Amino acid sequence: MDNILDTIVASKRAEIAAAMQRVPAADLERALAHMAPVRDFEGALRKPGMQIIAEVKKASPSAGVIRADFDPVGIAHTYERHGAACISVLTDVPFFQGDLRYLEQIRMAVGLPVLRKDFVLERYQLLESRVAGADAVLLIAEILPGDELRRLYLEARNLGLHVLVELHDEDQLPRVVDCGATIIGINNRNLRRFETNLGHTLQLAPRIPSDRCLVSESGIRTSEDLQQLSAVGVKAVLVGETLMRAPDIGTQLDVLRGIA
Repeated sequence: MDNILDTIVASKRAEIAAAMQRVPAADLERALAHMAPVRDFEGALRKPGMQIIAEVKKASPSAGVIRADFDPVGIAHTYERHGAACISVLTDVPFFQGDLRYLEQIRMAVGLPVLRKDFVLERYQLLESRVAGADAVLLIAEILPGDELRRLYLEARNLGLHVLVELHDEDQLPRVVDCGATIIGINNRNLRRFETNLGHTLQLAPRIPSDRCLVSESGIRTSEDLQQLSAVGVKAVLVGETLMRAPDIGTQLDVLRGIA
């Protein structure tokens, strides 16, 4: 494999195959009938002002363990108390030390909409997400070639899920817009080398249709960053490491929101 993203995708395909053996898709389909309605992820992001999707994230391939005293439900409660609009939960196990059970626990513990952040390649993962209580899922344009992006987008919406469609590479933008995505994320982190550059959103933002809800992801550290992004039409930011590394997560979220 020539980059981290390829390695993750190969691992994820094996993980999906194993999961389908343990819990057949038909079992998940039957469980859908008992699920509560999804919460309004997009509506939360479209409220006035810059909104924050606060991420529950223990580790990453580039940084290793980010927070040793990792209590996902406690962190989610802190985010809710300090004004996050939504919560993103890393559920990838081998590379981010996440778990789908974290999302289940958080969804039951807080009232905010919850995003499953993972490397979604198959409809099976959408079923998993909905049954676990996710209100929204992430789709990454770079790992869904051809018609796969639009197909999974439509299948997610048919399941009632909100969808954050993310891109990094500029050449993916027409595909993301054309698939129908109403929430578009620009990832400032190069998913192949895991380097971040906030200027990436500033460069691409003018090319996003004004009726879409624009989210900037990764590399966001200060309230000044939020002001800069707001000026180019960004409606929300997804923030993980800045919060996870803070000694006091709630205070750090207040600082980002400009209220401390």
